[in-house]
Amino acid sequence: MNSEHQIIFNWIAIGFYIVSTVFFAYSVSFQKERGLKPAMVVALLGLIPHAIAIAIRWKITGHGPYMAKYEVLSSNAWIAVLLFLTVSWKVPKLRPAGVIVIPLSFLMMAFGLFMNPEIRRLPPSLRSIWLIIHVTFNKLAAGAIIIALGTSVLYLLKEKHQESDFYKRLPSLEALDAYSYKFIGFGFIFWSITIAAGAIWANEAWGRYWGWDPIETWSLITWLLYGLYLHARYFLKWQGRKAALLMVVCFAFSVLTIFVIPFIVESLHSEYFR
Repeated sequence: MNSEHQIIFNWIAIGFYIVSTVFFAYSVSFQKERGLKPAMVVALLGLIPHAIAIAIRWKITGHGPYMAKYEVLSSNAWIAVLLFLTVSWKVPKLRPAGVIVIPLSFLMMAFGLFMNPEIRRLPPSLRSIWLIIHVTFNKLAAGAIIIALGTSVLYLLKEKHQESDFYKRLPSLEALDAYSYKFIGFGFIFWSITIAAGAIWANEAWGRYWGWDPIETWSLITWLLYGLYLHARYFLKWQGRKAALLMVVCFAFSVLTIFVIPFIVESLHSEYFR
Protein backbone atom coordinates (compact mmCIF):
# COMPACT_ATOMS: atom_id res chain seq x y z
CA MET A 1 0.00 0.00 0.00
CA ASN A 2 1.16 3.56 -0.70
CA SER A 3 0.47 7.08 0.56
CA GLU A 4 -2.67 7.37 -1.58
CA HIS A 5 -4.20 4.39 0.20
CA GLN A 6 -3.64 5.89 3.64
CA ILE A 7 -5.34 9.12 2.55
CA ILE A 8 -8.31 7.09 1.31
CA PHE A 9 -8.53 5.22 4.62
CA ASN A 10 -8.38 8.55 6.46
CA TRP A 11 -11.32 9.88 4.46
CA ILE A 12 -13.26 6.68 5.12
CA ALA A 13 -12.64 7.16 8.85
CA ILE A 14 -13.75 10.79 8.64
CA GLY A 15 -16.94 9.61 6.93
CA PHE A 16 -17.69 7.25 9.82
CA TYR A 17 -16.96 10.00 12.37
CA ILE A 18 -19.25 12.43 10.56
CA VAL A 19 -22.10 9.90 10.62
CA SER A 20 -21.36 9.25 14.31
CA THR A 21 -21.47 13.00 14.98
CA VAL A 22 -24.89 13.23 13.28
CA PHE A 23 -26.23 10.50 15.59
CA PHE A 24 -24.74 12.17 18.66
CA ALA A 25 -26.11 15.58 17.62
CA TYR A 26 -29.55 14.06 16.98
CA SER A 27 -29.52 12.34 20.35
CA VAL A 28 -28.40 15.38 22.37
CA SER A 29 -30.34 18.03 20.43
CA PHE A 30 -33.63 16.13 20.36
CA GLN A 31 -32.97 14.32 23.65
CA LYS A 32 -33.38 10.89 22.05
CA GLU A 33 -31.38 8.20 23.83
CA ARG A 34 -31.80 5.70 20.98
CA GLY A 35 -29.33 7.67 18.86
CA LEU A 36 -26.43 6.98 21.22
CA LYS A 37 -25.86 3.30 20.47
CA PRO A 38 -25.51 3.68 16.67
CA ALA A 39 -23.32 6.74 17.29
CA MET A 40 -20.96 4.62 19.38
CA VAL A 41 -20.94 1.73 16.90
CA VAL A 42 -20.19 3.97 13.93
CA ALA A 43 -17.41 5.75 15.84
CA LEU A 44 -15.90 2.36 16.68
CA LEU A 45 -16.05 1.37 13.01
CA GLY A 46 -14.27 4.61 12.16
CA LEU A 47 -11.33 3.65 14.37
CA ILE A 48 -10.52 0.68 12.10
CA PRO A 49 -9.74 2.50 8.80
CA HIS A 50 -8.21 5.30 10.87
CA ALA A 51 -5.78 2.83 12.49
CA ILE A 52 -5.00 1.31 9.08
CA ALA A 53 -4.18 4.77 7.69
CA ILE A 54 -1.82 5.50 10.58
CA ALA A 55 -0.16 2.07 10.21
CA ILE A 56 0.38 2.57 6.48
CA ARG A 57 1.94 5.97 7.07
CA TRP A 58 4.13 4.54 9.84
CA LYS A 59 5.36 1.77 7.55
CA ILE A 60 6.10 4.16 4.67
CA THR A 61 7.95 6.74 6.78
CA GLY A 62 9.66 4.30 9.13
CA HIS A 63 8.78 6.42 12.18
CA GLY A 64 5.85 7.20 14.44
CA PRO A 65 3.25 9.92 13.79
CA TYR A 66 5.23 12.95 14.97
CA MET A 67 7.02 14.47 11.98
CA ALA A 68 4.30 16.40 10.14
CA LYS A 69 1.05 18.21 10.90
CA TYR A 70 -0.85 15.54 8.99
CA GLU A 71 0.55 12.73 11.14
CA VAL A 72 0.30 14.57 14.45
CA LEU A 73 -3.32 15.65 14.06
CA SER A 74 -4.51 12.28 12.76
CA SER A 75 -2.90 10.33 15.60
CA ASN A 76 -4.17 12.85 18.20
CA ALA A 77 -7.69 12.30 16.89
CA TRP A 78 -7.33 8.50 16.98
CA ILE A 79 -6.17 8.56 20.61
CA ALA A 80 -9.02 10.91 21.61
CA VAL A 81 -11.68 8.67 20.01
CA LEU A 82 -10.15 5.52 21.48
CA LEU A 83 -10.03 7.02 24.99
CA PHE A 84 -13.61 8.26 24.70
CA LEU A 85 -14.97 4.91 23.51
CA THR A 86 -13.10 3.12 26.30
CA VAL A 87 -14.42 5.48 28.97
CA SER A 88 -17.98 5.49 27.66
CA TRP A 89 -17.95 1.68 27.46
CA LYS A 90 -17.07 1.63 31.16
CA VAL A 91 -19.52 4.44 31.99
CA PRO A 92 -22.36 4.31 29.40
CA LYS A 93 -24.04 7.41 30.85
CA LEU A 94 -21.13 9.51 29.56
CA ARG A 95 -21.84 8.62 25.93
CA PRO A 96 -23.51 11.96 25.11
CA ALA A 97 -20.07 13.58 25.57
CA GLY A 98 -19.36 12.18 22.12
CA VAL A 99 -21.19 15.20 20.72
CA ILE A 100 -18.02 17.13 21.64
CA VAL A 101 -15.29 14.49 21.30
CA ILE A 102 -16.12 12.99 17.90
CA PRO A 103 -16.56 16.23 15.89
CA LEU A 104 -13.40 17.70 17.40
CA SER A 105 -11.57 14.54 16.37
CA PHE A 106 -12.69 14.44 12.76
CA LEU A 107 -12.07 18.18 12.41
CA MET A 108 -8.47 17.56 13.52
CA MET A 109 -8.19 14.85 10.88
CA ALA A 110 -9.77 16.96 8.16
CA PHE A 111 -7.48 19.88 8.97
CA GLY A 112 -4.48 17.55 8.83
CA LEU A 113 -5.50 16.20 5.43
CA PHE A 114 -5.25 19.69 3.97
CA MET A 115 -1.72 20.10 5.29
CA ASN A 116 1.38 18.98 3.40
CA PRO A 117 1.26 15.12 3.33
CA GLU A 118 4.85 14.86 2.09
CA ILE A 119 6.80 11.90 3.47
CA ARG A 120 9.66 13.04 5.72
CA ARG A 121 12.41 10.87 7.15
CA LEU A 122 13.39 10.97 10.80
CA PRO A 123 16.42 13.22 11.41
CA PRO A 124 19.08 12.07 13.91
CA SER A 125 17.97 14.64 16.52
CA LEU A 126 14.58 12.91 16.83
CA ARG A 127 15.91 9.41 17.39
CA SER A 128 15.39 9.28 21.11
CA ILE A 129 13.19 7.31 23.49
CA TRP A 130 12.48 10.61 25.25
CA LEU A 131 10.82 11.95 22.13
CA ILE A 132 8.56 8.90 21.99
CA ILE A 133 7.61 9.42 25.66
CA HIS A 134 7.15 13.17 25.03
CA VAL A 135 4.83 12.62 22.06
CA THR A 136 2.89 9.70 23.54
CA PHE A 137 1.97 11.50 26.76
CA ASN A 138 1.12 14.67 24.84
CA LYS A 139 -1.44 12.69 22.86
CA LEU A 140 -2.83 11.10 26.02
CA ALA A 141 -3.07 14.54 27.65
CA ALA A 142 -4.93 15.90 24.62
CA GLY A 143 -7.39 12.98 24.71
CA ALA A 144 -8.06 13.34 28.45
CA ILE A 145 -8.58 17.09 28.11
CA ILE A 146 -11.03 16.69 25.21
CA ILE A 147 -13.07 14.20 27.26
CA ALA A 148 -12.99 16.61 30.23
CA LEU A 149 -14.38 19.29 27.92
CA GLY A 150 -17.15 16.90 26.90
CA THR A 151 -18.16 16.18 30.50
CA SER A 152 -18.03 19.90 31.34
CA VAL A 153 -20.33 20.71 28.42
CA LEU A 154 -22.68 17.93 29.53
CA TYR A 155 -22.73 19.52 32.98
CA LEU A 156 -23.75 22.88 31.53
CA LEU A 157 -26.42 21.26 29.34
CA LYS A 158 -27.88 19.19 32.16
CA GLU A 159 -27.92 22.19 34.48
CA LYS A 160 -30.00 24.01 31.86
CA HIS A 161 -32.35 21.09 31.12
CA GLN A 162 -32.67 19.35 34.47
CA GLU A 163 -36.35 18.53 33.94
CA SER A 164 -35.72 16.65 30.70
CA ASP A 165 -36.04 12.85 30.89
CA PHE A 166 -33.01 12.50 28.62
CA TYR A 167 -30.75 14.56 30.85
CA LYS A 168 -32.13 12.91 33.97
CA ARG A 169 -30.63 9.66 32.68
CA LEU A 170 -27.18 11.22 32.53
CA PRO A 171 -24.93 11.06 35.60
CA SER A 172 -25.86 13.57 38.29
CA LEU A 173 -24.45 17.08 38.15
CA GLU A 174 -22.12 16.17 40.99
CA ALA A 175 -20.88 13.09 39.08
CA LEU A 176 -20.30 15.04 35.84
CA ASP A 177 -18.43 17.67 37.81
CA ALA A 178 -16.30 14.94 39.41
CA TYR A 179 -15.55 13.32 36.03
CA SER A 180 -14.30 16.64 34.66
CA TYR A 181 -12.07 17.01 37.71
CA LYS A 182 -10.67 13.48 37.31
CA PHE A 183 -9.98 13.77 33.59
CA ILE A 184 -8.21 17.08 34.06
CA GLY A 185 -6.19 15.42 36.81
CA PHE A 186 -5.11 12.73 34.34
CA GLY A 187 -4.47 15.35 31.66
CA PHE A 188 -2.36 17.41 34.05
CA ILE A 189 -0.22 14.41 34.97
CA PHE A 190 0.24 13.46 31.31
CA TRP A 191 1.07 17.07 30.41
CA SER A 192 3.65 17.17 33.23
CA ILE A 193 5.33 14.05 31.85
CA THR A 194 5.20 15.60 28.37
CA ILE A 195 7.09 18.68 29.57
CA ALA A 196 9.64 16.70 31.59
CA ALA A 197 10.37 14.21 28.78
CA GLY A 198 10.54 17.09 26.29
CA ALA A 199 13.12 18.88 28.44
CA ILE A 200 15.33 15.79 28.59
CA TRP A 201 14.98 15.27 24.84
CA ALA A 202 15.77 18.95 24.23
CA ASN A 203 18.99 18.59 26.19
CA GLU A 204 19.96 15.61 24.03
CA ALA A 205 19.00 17.30 20.75
CA TRP A 206 19.91 20.96 21.36
CA GLY A 207 22.16 20.93 24.41
CA ARG A 208 19.78 22.69 26.80
CA TYR A 209 16.78 21.66 28.90
CA TRP A 210 14.76 24.83 28.43
CA GLY A 211 15.19 27.73 26.02
CA TRP A 212 11.87 29.62 26.20
CA ASP A 213 10.99 28.49 22.71
CA PRO A 214 7.40 29.66 21.92
CA ILE A 215 6.11 26.09 22.09
CA GLU A 216 7.83 25.50 25.41
CA THR A 217 6.45 28.76 26.77
CA TRP A 218 2.87 28.08 25.70
CA SER A 219 3.08 24.53 26.96
CA LEU A 220 4.15 25.88 30.36
CA ILE A 221 1.33 28.46 30.33
CA THR A 222 -1.23 25.74 29.60
CA TRP A 223 0.23 23.50 32.31
CA LEU A 224 0.00 26.38 34.81
CA LEU A 225 -3.63 27.04 33.82
CA TYR A 226 -4.62 23.43 34.45
CA GLY A 227 -2.68 23.60 37.69
CA LEU A 228 -4.73 26.69 38.54
CA TYR A 229 -7.92 24.78 37.72
CA LEU A 230 -6.93 21.91 40.00
CA HIS A 231 -5.85 24.38 42.70
CA ALA A 232 -9.21 26.16 42.50
CA ARG A 233 -11.03 22.83 42.70
CA TYR A 234 -9.07 21.42 45.63
CA PHE A 235 -8.20 24.44 47.77
CA LEU A 236 -10.87 27.01 46.86
CA LYS A 237 -13.60 24.36 46.51
CA TRP A 238 -14.68 25.55 43.07
CA GLN A 239 -17.20 23.23 41.52
CA GLY A 240 -20.26 23.16 39.33
CA ARG A 241 -20.88 25.83 36.71
CA LYS A 242 -17.93 27.98 37.77
CA ALA A 243 -15.51 25.06 37.37
CA ALA A 244 -17.07 24.00 34.05
CA LEU A 245 -16.64 27.49 32.59
CA LEU A 246 -13.03 27.61 33.82
CA MET A 247 -12.47 24.27 32.08
CA VAL A 248 -13.70 25.75 28.79
CA VAL A 249 -11.25 28.66 29.15
CA CYS A 250 -8.37 26.28 29.88
CA PHE A 251 -9.33 24.19 26.85
CA ALA A 252 -9.13 27.26 24.62
CA PHE A 253 -5.51 27.71 25.68
CA SER A 254 -4.89 24.01 25.05
CA VAL A 255 -6.13 24.45 21.49
CA LEU A 256 -3.66 27.29 20.98
CA THR A 257 -0.80 25.27 22.43
CA ILE A 258 -1.44 21.94 20.71
CA PHE A 259 -3.14 22.83 17.45
CA VAL A 260 -2.23 26.43 16.58
CA ILE A 261 1.11 27.64 17.96
CA PRO A 262 3.23 24.73 16.58
CA PHE A 263 1.96 25.45 13.09
CA ILE A 264 2.03 29.26 12.87
CA VAL A 265 4.90 30.45 15.12
CA GLU A 266 8.50 30.14 13.99
CA SER A 267 10.46 28.11 16.53
CA LEU A 268 12.76 25.14 16.86
CA HIS A 269 9.70 22.95 17.19
CA SER A 270 8.04 24.31 14.06
CA GLU A 271 10.81 22.85 11.92
CA TYR A 272 9.44 19.42 12.68
CA PHE A 273 5.89 20.28 11.59
CA ARG A 274 6.44 21.80 8.17
